[in-house]
Amino acid sequence: MTPQHVVVLHRWRAGYADYAAYLDHTAHAVTYVSTDVGADAVPAHAREVVVVPATDDLSTVSGAVRGLAGRHGPPVGVVALKEDDLLVAAHLRTEWGCPGPTVDDTRRFRDKVVMCRAVAAAGVDVPAFAAVDSAGDVHDFATTHGYPVVLKPRDGSSAAGVRVLDRPADVPREVAGSMVQVFSPGVLYHVDGVFDGAAVAACTVSRYLRTCLEFRSGIALGSVEVDDAGFRRRVEDFTGRVLRALSTDPVVFHLELFDEGGRLRFLEVGARTGGAEIPFMWRELRGYDLNRAAFDLALGRRPDMPAPTADGPVGGFLLVPAPAQRPCRIEASTPMMGSVPELYAEVVLEPGVVLPDADAYFEHVGGRFRFRGDSTAAVSAAVSKVAADYRITGSTVTAAM
Repeated sequence: MTPQHVVVLHRWRAGYADYAAYLDHTAHAVTYVSTDVGADAVPAHAREVVVVPATDDLSTVSGAVRGLAGRHGPPVGVVALKEDDLLVAAHLRTEWGCPGPTVDDTRRFRDKVVMCRAVAAAGVDVPAFAAVDSAGDVHDFATTHGYPVVLKPRDGSSAAGVRVLDRPADVPREVAGSMVQVFSPGVLYHVDGVFDGAAVAACTVSRYLRTCLEFRSGIALGSVEVDDAGFRRRVEDFTGRVLRALSTDPVVFHLELFDEGGRLRFLEVGARTGGAEIPFMWRELRGYDLNRAAFDLALGRRPDMPAPTADGPVGGFLLVPAPAQRPCRIEASTPMMGSVPELYAEVVLEPGVVLPDADAYFEHVGGRFRFRGDSTAAVSAAVSKVAADYRITGSTVTAAM
């Protein structure tokens, strides 16, 4: 019997997903379309690996998959777990008649205008927004709502291309394909977990210490889970309302919202596992693999649902930006294990290592740290101490080694 062919779009170097545990690579013909940075992390029993410049380029990836299909048979499944690759995978499922999330399913979680319209129509509190295609559209919006406003790509991720505009002179000339939104002064939270199609099966609620946008400006990004049970219940209810507005199918999700003095307001949500250290923390602290669930959903299979999140250790993470423009060679770094009792895992680059200019933005950074403790306060203090004490230096090189 000819093994069934499954295609995986891949770009991670670190172990965010354990593909070999999710699908038997000896019983199936599992092929990979990968970036060069991610290629070395492909499981040893992969049937074939095709390296492409970018896994979010539909034309290039589609051509690669047609070649793989000629050698291994038509794919019966197409998997992508990284947010930027989800829409490409959905188009490929349509092309090859594979089960799993469709283009329309995916667009509701990728196009921020489509997403915000659906969520607002369900009665969820969404800061005022509009699709814009010209600088004049932005000026008109700001005239109505006032400055500052936030300008962002409709399909962006990891805060790429996001700009806060404080005055009319800040509005760029080219804004086609963007969304503008009023600036929220609230505290930013993220919610990560699994939606079963009707309700949130389990989730963690975390407060950002600084923001993803600030991280792109060179400021360390921290996050700590919330131990306030009452607040968590309010956020879980809010999250269920958002997801019911977007899907009647199970979804692994990463949602962001503001708390403006007790008023919960929607920012955005992705139908994928949260980035940074979130998949590691769920495996290590909750005993559940969010990316396994996302892998199953990509193949049209219903995953095992996690048990409701019980009281347990409070998790947190810290990302330190690259010490120079990537690609950069690390010159010195200071391991932090043992500096605080809450720190339980770190990824600190050794001198001589080159940090690549890769698309998995929150993976290839100056330092990654994971924490667990008895309370939000304790973990927050530990994150802050490591952020203050950690040192890393490096210099830009012309090409990754």
